[in-house]
Amino acid sequence: MHTVRPSSGTPAGHEGAISLAAYPRRRRAQPRQRAARPRIAQLLASGTTGGAQQSAIDLILHLDRRAFEVTTIFLSGGPVVDRLRRLGLSVHVLDVGAPDEGVGELAGILEQTESDLVHAHMFAAERLAAATLTGRSGPILVATIHSSRVRSAADRDMLAAANPTFARLIVPSRAMADKVAAEGRGPVRTTVIPNGVDLGRHRTRPGGWFRASFGIPSDAFLIGVVGRLEPEKGHPFLLAAMPAVLDAVPDAWLVVIGDGSQVPDLHAQVAALPAMAAQRIVFTGARRDVSALTGDLDVAVLPSLREAQGLVLLEAMARGKPVVASKVGGIPEVVLPGRTGLLVPPANPAALAAALVRLAGDPDLAHRLGEAGLSRVTHHFSLEAMVAAVERVYRQELRRAGVQLATTALQAPAPRIGRASGEIAPI
Repeated sequence: MHTVRPSSGTPAGHEGAISLAAYPRRRRAQPRQRAARPRIAQLLASGTTGGAQQSAIDLILHLDRRAFEVTTIFLSGGPVVDRLRRLGLSVHVLDVGAPDEGVGELAGILEQTESDLVHAHMFAAERLAAATLTGRSGPILVATIHSSRVRSAADRDMLAAANPTFARLIVPSRAMADKVAAEGRGPVRTTVIPNGVDLGRHRTRPGGWFRASFGIPSDAFLIGVVGRLEPEKGHPFLLAAMPAVLDAVPDAWLVVIGDGSQVPDLHAQVAALPAMAAQRIVFTGARRDVSALTGDLDVAVLPSLREAQGLVLLEAMARGKPVVASKVGGIPEVVLPGRTGLLVPPANPAALAAALVRLAGDPDLAHRLGEAGLSRVTHHFSLEAMVAAVERVYRQELRRAGVQLATTALQAPAPRIGRASGEIAPI
């Protein structure tokens, strides 16, 4: 865990408040009689599928229930909500429409649950939590910045104005910490906690059924990209690279896993490619079995134009797959070029093609990169490490606010809801 502190030139107001134990603004006028465990409200912007949801739900399912009580609140419903309810978790759905809606309802839930800390995930949740808690006594506010999206000037101004309401920001990479600081989110403490991968979810062996179900030969060189089909993910540049890949690797195929607003444009682009390339590109749509599909790949690609970290790269590396990715955002903090994968300039079909052809022609290199990637994920990007780091942030901020923490029986395994079964992805 890496904590980025404001420079000495930043205003001392909020940083000074954080560093003091008193935190009078956050104390309740009439504290409840505590049963021992602080109460954490997880606030998610959406109950649909995505990488931010995957990371947040993995966290929720693995938090130590001896130490924390957990309530989960969504601004809208979706399959993630249904899944958590099937697992027996406490879930609230606000069904928020306009940005200003939901303040009263969220405040009521936080009061009813007597939450000590709110952990907001995604921009809409940050915005609503800040609007609800600004000027009120009550829960501490922590937020995880999952997205590398470039915010409008109006959004940046709104977040900067809300800074005093946030006790801590969590980001998945140092690149994101720099972005957040550049957007005027100081002097809030910003802590880098990389997304973690549930390694157990990626240990099952592929059965080859994925290739068979899409008519892909078992010995084909299979390239795969997992991600939302949105402009920032860079799919057009990978599609444009495929003719050059096929010129050098005639048995290559590409599978595009995911859904999004760019589906019509990407299908049109494929239709305009040479016939051989068009016939070797398969769109699977959104899938809930992404890990199993990744197990059938020879190489995973992420041609993003911007990326907070690249969770799908970690998942592919956890499968022992070599990866090719754009050198943008937090990706270079995950992929060590030439050691755990290959990095290429963004928006560069020729560079993508060259990297893919290189791996196809050098199986020993592909194997070495895959093995090194698996080792890197195991030692630096485990889900257990991510959850432990977030729990440390909770304890630090709760102590600063004067909240009494539970004493856990450290000799016993920490009870969790259980290992997440299947994927919520694609991101």
